[in-house]
Amino acid sequence: MRKISIGMILLSILVIGMLIPAGFSTNDNQVVITYGETTQHNANYKSTVDTFFKNQAGIDLNGVNTKTITADEVNKISSTITGKYYNSEQIFSSALVDLNDNDNLEVSVDKSTITTITGDMYLSALKSAGITSGHVYVTSPVTATGESALAGIMNSYEVATDVEIPDTVKEAANNEIYTQSEIVQNSDVNADDLSKLVDDVKETVQEENITDHQTIVNIINNYTVNYNINITNSDIENLADSIEQIQNVQGDINNYQAEVSDVLNSTDTGSVDGIINGLFN
Repeated sequence: MRKISIGMILLSILVIGMLIPAGFSTNDNQVVITYGETTQHNANYKSTVDTFFKNQAGIDLNGVNTKTITADEVNKISSTITGKYYNSEQIFSSALVDLNDNDNLEVSVDKSTITTITGDMYLSALKSAGITSGHVYVTSPVTATGESALAGIMNSYEVATDVEIPDTVKEAANNEIYTQSEIVQNSDVNADDLSKLVDDVKETVQEENITDHQTIVNIINNYTVNYNINITNSDIENLADSIEQIQNVQGDINNYQAEVSDVLNSTDTGSVDGIINGLFN
């Protein structure tokens, strides 16, 4: 049997470590929390949010990467979509993204505090942005619409993967959230029903590669009849604008997905196995 020196073992450990991408060397790096700045600056609020994350995700938060989402960051998005302005005392929504579960995208929302945006709405908007894996948890220490959380969620994905989401894609995904939020808050439509309608329209539009605005309006009208959903013509126009925007940035979405896929699949297990076999066989 060939003798293995301590030096060779240490060298193999070093080389294996170098083969693993920096963003994915430990489980901690695959979990990122973004706190709304109001929550981050209030110890009681932060404790409430952390308790939710620990109980729901079953994760030790020590060593987990954290980011603070500021009102300025949220306003950069909202100003181009709804014109809403938030101050630093209005950003409560917080999110945890766990990429250890890398098979399917799942969203868990604290319904006791997030009053408008549902899990299905986040799910739909994230898929629109090209995000298809990980488990997302969203909460707030006080009641909040949840609109600002999407900015934090996408920021978390950027930190966890070290891949930046194009601004065009962020704006399109956020526009989808804001548009649905406005309709839910100003009408009697059920949020989950609206989300289902939007998903079906997007699927039809993408499958048929439709970019014509009026055609998208007609498709939305057909689905409102099928689902017996009553929304105004103005709401339909806004939804069509939102879906058209997503369709127009598909190239950027595809490029982002390719970059993320390269990162997630960049660990060359064959090379690692080869090194181990070469040393110990």
